[in-house]
Parts: sequence; structure tokens; C-alpha cells
Amino acid sequence: MSDSRAALRYAKAILDLAVENKATDALEKDMRTIVGTVSESKELREMLASPVIKGAAKKEALLAVFAGSHDITEGTISMLVSNKRVAMLNEVASKYLILNEKLKGKDIAFVTTAVPLTAELEKKVLAKVAELTGSKVSIENKIDESIIGGFVLRVGDLQYDASIANKLSSLKREFTNSL
Repeated sequence: MSDSRAALRYAKAILDLAVENKATDALEKDMRTIVGTVSESKELREMLASPVIKGAAKKEALLAVFAGSHDITEGTISMLVSNKRVAMLNEVASKYLILNEKLKGKDIAFVTTAVPLTAELEKKVLAKVAELTGSKVSIENKIDESIIGGFVLRVGDLQYDASIANKLSSLKREFTNSL
């Protein structure tokens, strides 16, 4: 949980710096790129989490992968590496996107599914989430095959887990508790 709070603090600081430099749009683009790239690349996630790979090598690799990014983004990568928090890069980027959307008066709904959402289903989810939260919402679809089916919806601090993996896990708990 402390990593989550630390990621939020980093994201707030980055957003403050971006607002001060009038670079929120450029940083939003960079952070979306980071979230997408890290989510899609197992090798990149393993490299970020590896205690064996030196910080300088991680920094060099990240700056090469995200070449052409804004100076603040490159500074963020350097800062996370020097503070030995580079494994949190994806989480910091996600928190930044959430804070930036809230600054714009919107929320981001993270929908994790086993397969990509269709356009029709995305519209239904958008309408339902907007109805429940009462604010403008944009959807970020993450694919995670380990949930088997169903979905996990996260808006701000609220989370609704309707995944098959969660249901199987609760059934397993019920069976073990009843023995």
C-alpha cells in the first residue's frame, strides 16, 4: 500500500510541475504511452522489477524506449531510478492520468477484461459508469487474461470485481472454510 501512496505523491508532484510549465497535454500523451508500453511488454515489466539489473542500465533502456518524450517525463524516469523507485513507473503514470483527468473535470474508469472491449460494450459501460458517478468518464481498457472472463471496473477509489477468477477464488475460500 505504501508503494501506491508513494506513486500518488510522485504523480501529484509531476502534475504540479506540468501545470506550472503548461505541459499537461504533452505529459498526458507520454504517460499514456508509458502505461500502454509497460502493460503490453512482459520483458519491460520484468526489467523494471529486477533487482539484478543496475539502475543506470534501466534508465538508459527506458530513455531509449521513450525517446522523444517531454523533458519532465525524462526527468521523472531519472528521478525514479535515482530514488530506486523505477519499478513504480507504470503506477506513477497511471496515477498521473487519473489526477490529470480529475483536473479536467473527468474521471478515468479502468476496465480490466480478458479480451478487448467491443465499441458497443464500451458505450454501455461508459453510460453506466457516468450514471453511477455523475461525472464525465473516459474508459481505459486493460487486457489481463488471468481474470479468465468477466471484468474488473475501477473508478477512483471504487472497485467492482466481477471476474471469473474472483468468483472461483471466493468459491475456493467457501469450500476450505466449510471443511
